[in-house]
Parts: sequence; C-alpha cells; structure tokens
Amino acid sequence: MKQIEAINDFVIKFANVNGSGSASANELFAKAILRMGVPVSPRNIFPSNIQGMPTWYEARVCEKGYLGRRGGVDMMVAMNPQTWDADVAEIEPGGYLFYDSTRPIPEDKFRKDIHVIGVPLTEISNSAYSDARQRQLFKNIIYVGALSVLLGVDATVFEKLFSEQFKGKEALLDSNMKAFNLGFDYAKKNLKAPLGIQVRRSDQVGNRIFTDGNSAIGLGCVYGGATFAAWYPITPSSSVPEAFDKFCHKFRVDSETGSNKFAIVQAEDELASIGMVIGAAWNGARAFTATSGPGISLMTEFIGLAYFAEIPVTIVNVQRGGPSTGMPTRTQQSDLIACAYASHGDTKHVMLFPQDPQECFEHAATSLDLAERLQTPIFLMTDLDIGMNQRLCDPFVWEEGRTYDRGKVMTAEDLESGKDFGRYKDVDGDGIPWRTLPGTHPTKGSFFTRGTTRDPYARYSEKGVDYIYNMERLLRKFETAATMVPQPVVKPASKTSKFGVIYFGSTSPAMEEALDALGEDGVFLDAMRLRAFPFPKSVKEFIDSHEKVFVVEQNRDAQMHTLLMNELEIVNNNLVKVLHYDGTPITARFIANAIQKSLGVAGKPSASSSRKELA
Repeated sequence: MKQIEAINDFVIKFANVNGSGSASANELFAKAILRMGVPVSPRNIFPSNIQGMPTWYEARVCEKGYLGRRGGVDMMVAMNPQTWDADVAEIEPGGYLFYDSTRPIPEDKFRKDIHVIGVPLTEISNSAYSDARQRQLFKNIIYVGALSVLLGVDATVFEKLFSEQFKGKEALLDSNMKAFNLGFDYAKKNLKAPLGIQVRRSDQVGNRIFTDGNSAIGLGCVYGGATFAAWYPITPSSSVPEAFDKFCHKFRVDSETGSNKFAIVQAEDELASIGMVIGAAWNGARAFTATSGPGISLMTEFIGLAYFAEIPVTIVNVQRGGPSTGMPTRTQQSDLIACAYASHGDTKHVMLFPQDPQECFEHAATSLDLAERLQTPIFLMTDLDIGMNQRLCDPFVWEEGRTYDRGKVMTAEDLESGKDFGRYKDVDGDGIPWRTLPGTHPTKGSFFTRGTTRDPYARYSEKGVDYIYNMERLLRKFETAATMVPQPVVKPASKTSKFGVIYFGSTSPAMEEALDALGEDGVFLDAMRLRAFPFPKSVKEFIDSHEKVFVVEQNRDAQMHTLLMNELEIVNNNLVKVLHYDGTPITARFIANAIQKSLGVAGKPSASSSRKELA
C-alpha cells in the first residue's frame, strides 16, 4: 500500500465534538509545531451551539510557509462517531487515520488505501481518572501525547508549553503532563513510529508572531487613537471590542489618577451601538463599532445619516455566512455589496480588505485616519477566517512620531481670522469640506447637523440645485478616496502572461499557493490583490491589459465581480468568476482547479507540495 511521506509538509485534521475540551488540546499541538520552527496555520471549524455538535480543527504544516488551506487531509484524528464516514472519506490515498480503538469498529468502516492507527484512548483515560469530566478532557491530551511520538514532535516542547500555560498552577501542570505521558508512553511501546509524515526542527518561523485578526484590530484601534466603542455581541466580531477593552485597560488608564481615558458601551442592539458611535464621532472622538452581516442590516439607516451628514465613523465587519442568521460560525466574503452601498438612496462607502492580522492592525488605525480625512463611514472588512483563527504574520509596527490625521478641521484661530466656513462647501476641489468640532469657538463655526438636504452652509434647503451640488460633491469625495486608500499589490508572473487574477482579504494565503501550483503546471498569471474600495485607476488598467482576468472570492453572487463591473464600467467583460461559498475557507486546490478548468488545462495533483506517495 502507498503511504504519504513528507517532512514538515502535511495537513492534519481533528474531528471532535463541541464542548469536549478538544480545542485547547488541538491548539497546543499546533503551537508545539510552531515552537519547532515550522510554520503552521490552524483553522477551527466549529458549530454555533454550545455543546454536542461536530467540530473540526485543521492544521496546515508547511515549511515553505503556505498559510492557506491546501485541500485534502493527510492525517485524520477521528474522535467523533457522528462524522466518521465523512471524515474518513477526506483522507488522501496513502494517508493516515488515527482513532480511539477502545471499542471495535466494523471492518467496512475503514478504507483499504489508508493506514489505520488505533489507540485505546477511552480505556487509557478511564484507567487513570475517575471523574467523568476529567476523563473526557484528558483524553484529548492523551492523543496529543501519542501524536507527538507518531509525528516526531519533541516532547520537551510540550513540557515547556504546559509550564507556561499553567504557571503557578502546579496541580493542573502535573495532571496535564500525566495525561500527555500516558499517550506518549503508549505510542512508544505499542506503535511503529515515526510515520511517513513527520515534523523536524527548522528555522522558518523567524520573528513572525502568531495571533488572530480580531485581537489585532482591537490593538490597532488603540494605537489609531480610538477612545470610544459601542457594540452588541455577535459572532464572529465580539472579540474585537473585547480585545479593545483589554488593551485600553493596559494602555489607556491614567497612571496618576487611575481614571479611564476611554469609554466602551455594550448597547442594547446594533442600531443603538452605531447611533452612539455617530454621536461620539460628531463630538470629536475617534469612535468605532464592530459587528457582522446581520448587524450591518440593522445599522443601515444610521449609516446613511453618517454618510449624508459626513460624520467620521469606523465600522468593523467580521463577515460570516449569510443571509439572515445563516451560518454564524462559518466564513464568507458576502457583505461587499451590502456595505459598499449601505443605506437607502445614493450612497457609496469606503471598504478596506486586510489579508492577515498584521494588516488588520495597520488597517484599523488607517480606517480611523481615513474616516476623519474623508468625513465618512469606513468599513474594515474582515471575516471569521481572519478574525478568529490564529495566523503567522509579520510583527506589528508603529512608526515613531506618527500622528493622527484629523483631516480638514477649522480651529478657533481660523474662524477668528475671518475664514469662510461652509460646512458642506467644497473649497479645495476634492469634495471634502471643512468641519468644526463642538466648542471650537464661542460664536463662530457652529452649524446644524441634519439628515435632510441643505445648502453648502448647512442651511435647510429642498432646492434641486443644492441637492445636486451636495451629491456630486460626495461623488468627488469618493473619487478622492480612491487615491487615499491602501493601493493594490501587484505580483507579476514569472513569464509574460495574457491572463490575470484579482483576489482580496482572506483568500490571499490560498491564492499564493495556487499561483505557485499553477506555475508548476505551466499556467502563469499576473496577480493583483485588492486592498480597498473604491478602486484606484490601476485596477482598470490591470483588467484592460489582460485577455482574461479571474476574480476569486468567497460568496455565491460574485459580489466583487459585480463591484468591478459596475464601478469601472466594464463593457467587454473579460472577468471570470471563481466562487467558493460552502462556509469553509477557500483552498489552493479549489482555486487552481477552477482556473485550470476555465483555461482547459489539466493540472498535476499536489503540484506545489513536497509530499511523496511511495509504494
């Protein structure tokens, strides 16, 4: 029988039951590999209930540094009888099945083209522990101990991780090490190890950090000068304001008085939260809210107010599967059109698309700057994959001396000098008016903020000419925004190509691997990673310079494709849709296969992988 052989290049997937305590054990396993200097990219696929439903944890181990999902599973740790058949079916031919062999399983439940490794985990756990909850929890640590032997992960790494996690809690440290050693000793004595897939020490992690996008956004908002946040809990965005709260208590408390230099409000709903943010921003605070698709739906009327009254707010949208309640613990890029044109009437909004936690940190601060420079709502568009999964990324950098860009704000001195102040008047030709903050001057610079039409001096008006002036100015401002937002990143193909590909956000890690795999098959594409909407001129130029351009996104309705067609007024449609929307993060194989199929090119399996299948 063939067996997959690979060093530091494989996919391992854990199939567990939600609420069993498996998540912390699986995360421990991933961190141990990371500590051995090998890049790893884990993804937790979990249900929206509290306990009893299937959950999976997939870890991509790849010394080359690919951090997206590859597709396929080399080793399945099958701990859930409910999903056994589907889990076993995912394993690549020549791959490995690790399972609890305490109870016999019928022969027809196995595949003849995979290698089966049974460990009586329940029996071992029951023999060592009498408490039912301990038996369940420590069974997870037992299989981690066995896997360390099978895959060659240094046991001393786990010892150090345990000592860090349970520092000062000696009883927990001892009990976890006991469970780990139970699995380790059983595998050493009874199993043939190591397997064909192995982990060996390397130095490919470098100085990169391991964190999640939501935490990065919370920290970025602190560094970016936010002093107010209002939110209503919703998966998968709740950990953004929670992280902001944690970092504020660390960095935003007056050392002398102990008073907080921030305010965070958990509102009664999403509509209230955006209303509070608008009020705080109108008063001069840098303010944001965090939500997901259903929250955006509730916020739209107030978003329209912020757009029309030109109040700077930042809205973090950690997207999930939709519509309605949809798949609250799955990922998609399916709120693009909802956010681009949020609210009724003619509206257009700025959106930023970070690809990893490092950009989440940077774009959070940038969003706060852009909101004030443009005096408009800014959407920071992430998703569950970026927001809740830990990812290797470059360290966060904050330039010394960087100041907050508050945009066009008239001071008391400006007003006193006799400068003409028209709150909605375009005096610079960029569509952005000047504003004043409350209390700037005792008698000058005041204006009435309204959601109804007005003239350039904020005076109520229903004249068509005033309305047209205002709406066309807002369009000029949107055009100006295209020059201010983060610009696209272009990666030319290694050979001249008439084909291109456009992608963005969480699709990026899988796209990088897919491009390499396609190149090995002789398919070369120039690549453009979008980082913002509105689209700069370079996007249209990229599309026009290629015979065919693939647009890769994670939604059913090709929303980015629609935005490109609509906003760039593309007539000769050379854009090809590549759509993935089952709720799981897109894979490199899916992208490569879709592009190869469209071009009529046959690809080689696992072209980008160093895995070998040996007889």
